[in-house]
Amino acid sequence: MEIINATIEDINTLMALYDSAIAHQKAVSDLVWKGFDKAMVLKEIEENRQWKIIIEGNVACVFMTAFNDPAIWDERNKDAAIYIHRISTNPDFRGRGFVKRITNWAIDYAKANRIDFVRLDTWQDNPKLHQLYLNAGYTYIGRKTMLPAADLPVHYWGTTLGLFEIRVVE
Repeated sequence: MEIINATIEDINTLMALYDSAIAHQKAVSDLVWKGFDKAMVLKEIEENRQWKIIIEGNVACVFMTAFNDPAIWDERNKDAAIYIHRISTNPDFRGRGFVKRITNWAIDYAKANRIDFVRLDTWQDNPKLHQLYLNAGYTYIGRKTMLPAADLPVHYWGTTLGLFEIRVVE
């Protein structure tokens, strides 16, 4: 297994995995992403913020990182942090513990780059994901109700998020 940056050639795979994640969300919950703009994802690839997990030559999972997230994290955005977003697993690879693997990768990345926190968010009303994040080592630090904002995907608008973080210790 390796975690590497996605490339422009991966765009169709990323979009398909996001669509697959949305289909899965619809099957198990009322909490569903609204889809993602291809141009936005291409920009994230160009900025080296889209990642893929490769297992035996297959894209098993994708995720996105950011280094600031003021619309969600408010004053905490001043901290040096890596934010993990949009973990989307290939259905053929579900159940392999990618959240924990991504978390460990992010902690190593943070240590190597003098970053103090690894953070992520999810819907407040998703206890299954909350438990998954707690099991991966995150601490629940509170909730945030989101207002519509141009710099956020539509699925955030009007939702209440649960916020999670890990303090990275050298």
